Amino acid sequence: MSELLGEFFGTMVMVALGVGTGAAVNLKKSYAKNANWFYIIFAWGLAVTFGVYVAANFGSKAHLNPAVTLGMAVGGYFPWDKVFTYIVAKFIGAFFGGLIPYIHYYAHFKETKNEAEGNHVGIFATGPATNSPIFNFIDETIDTFIFVFVLIHLGNFGEGLKPFIAGFLVIVIGLALGPTTGLAMNPARDWSPRLVYTIFPVPYKSTANWSYAWVPMCGPLLGGVLAALLNYSLQNYIL
Repeated sequence: MSELLGEFFGTMVMVALGVGTGAAVNLKKSYAKNANWFYIIFAWGLAVTFGVYVAANFGSKAHLNPAVTLGMAVGGYFPWDKVFTYIVAKFIGAFFGGLIPYIHYYAHFKETKNEAEGNHVGIFATGPATNSPIFNFIDETIDTFIFVFVLIHLGNFGEGLKPFIAGFLVIVIGLALGPTTGLAMNPARDWSPRLVYTIFPVPYKSTANWSYAWVPMCGPLLGGVLAALLNYSLQNYIL
């Protein structure tokens, strides 16, 4: 149970800080309004770092990401009998993580009266810079492939300073490859806050764009699996 609490609270902290950053840079009368991509991705990287620390302190593997859990299981680094509950804990944690900025910035949502002013689902979830679903899917697959492949080689990334390495890994992937899709790289990080935006009465909200949501779900899961399969092949058949 403590492991699942770790995944829940770690993911909640990560998403609350990450989505909070999205609200800060988009909503009117926020001091961070119109901050740049570096501001966003740096904050997301640190959100991952401190989410990992929280989760690891509960004794979990601090995956915070269904694509990481699935990839680790495929590669033989994580038991299959824990996969489902780990993933569920992350989706629930991400939901509550998305709920926190909704409450925190509620007054600012009321000030931001339309999508053009910054009130859009992009605060909570990802969307493509250029709407090209197949290439968006490929981008998310590549991003997550690199992320999971590096994490596998970090070993226990919840110990010592490794959570900072994981966070800076998010930052460098975000800066190099993230501007095409907004860098979901995590189905729970995208779907659960998107659901918050859908079901709660966000003032002046626009569409939740569920037609795109298959990309941040399927791309990261495939990327995580491919990273694990490549690493397994290298270790068992090539090296």
